[in-house]
Amino acid sequence: MTLKKQWQLHPTLAKDCHVLGRTASVELLLHSNAALHWFILVPHTSVVDLFDLDLNERDALFAEAQRLSDHLKQRLNYPRVNVGALGLVVPQLHLHVVGRREDDPCWPAPVWGNLKTGDTYSSEQIEHVRGELDALGCFKA
Repeated sequence: MTLKKQWQLHPTLAKDCHVLGRTASVELLLHSNAALHWFILVPHTSVVDLFDLDLNERDALFAEAQRLSDHLKQRLNYPRVNVGALGLVVPQLHLHVVGRREDDPCWPAPVWGNLKTGDTYSSEQIEHVRGELDALGCFKA
């Protein structure tokens, strides 16, 4: 009998992010740099490439990304949302969902590799973001 390896968050993601919540299939993270809203969705899978997910898993991941995009645009007033699954530094499959506006610190460059270290979230700010997302009814803390 082979034991299935239990899913766990990659140590780099755990170090660089705050865990905000989860669904049955996805972990929701907030990047620790508070210069802009940078969410990361990590599916509970051993698959490492986005298009290797089965269709149901991919649809579930994209549905969560759509909820975050709607939240970023409608509630946080970001005119643009960047989405990316790079996976070069952290091999665990994860999807970045980042609110962008012309006055953000990286504009118009991508946030990856261009966002200087700086502002971090206070525990109160993290709880506020978590509460906003709890109101969406999809992520459980």
